Amino acid sequence: MVIPNQPIGSPVEHPNATAVLWLGAASVLCCGVLGPVAWAMGKRALDQIEESNGAYGGRVQVVVGYILGIIGTVLMIIFAVLYLLILLGGNA
Repeated sequence: MVIPNQPIGSPVEHPNATAVLWLGAASVLCCGVLGPVAWAMGKRALDQIEESNGAYGGRVQVVVGYILGIIGTVLMIIFAVLYLLILLGGNA
């Protein structure tokens, strides 16, 4: 893949790298629903970075956002199960 107006050897950051990082961080910190979104976008971005043969950069941002998305999804599931157990079990 050739990206115009870029010097040779200077990869361009993937267009979704920052978005994946922000979504992953938000999924862990405040909004777990964003976890699967960060997970899916991160996987797609990682695949595109691998296929670009060095034309796209930002791999570290995507990997961090991807992992945070996975963690946010797991936390969301754990808290949902705990919430359901509290609702069904009443006072313990």
